[in-house]
Amino acid sequence: FTYGGQNLNGAIPVNYVKAYIGDPPSMTYAEYARAGAAQSGAPAAQNKFATPSTIIHISLIKWKDGVSDADKQKALDGVKNMAAKIPGIKNVWLKATRMQPRDYHAAFVIEFENRAAAEAYAEHPAHAEWSKFFLSIREASISPQISN
Repeated sequence: FTYGGQNLNGAIPVNYVKAYIGDPPSMTYAEYARAGAAQSGAPAAQNKFATPSTIIHISLIKWKDGVSDADKQKALDGVKNMAAKIPGIKNVWLKATRMQPRDYHAAFVIEFENRAAAEAYAEHPAHAEWSKFFLSIREASISPQISN
């Protein structure tokens, strides 16, 4: 097939196909995607995710009454300072976007490369130093570690 002297190998040029302006759509995008997948025999799109072998340490914090905002921030900033000093820490998260239980006030997450790094963190002098301050201003904390 040629169009304007150009070999298109059977393709119809975009400017050759005219859209019907004003016609209401006959299906939603989701319906269109499902119909296309059903006709092709392909399964509907599936979310892709990983199951990493890293260790995630989550800490939910309930501050003691009367703790200043500056001290709360100092404790959270201390998590970043530890991450810079303790080998095997991959990532940290410091901003809680939703808290449950609701009477807890803040949270942080530390991601360790492996179990050995998580165990070394617990014994590291930088963690011990940070913990002295942190334990003096927190009423309670919940700290599970999770992996695959």
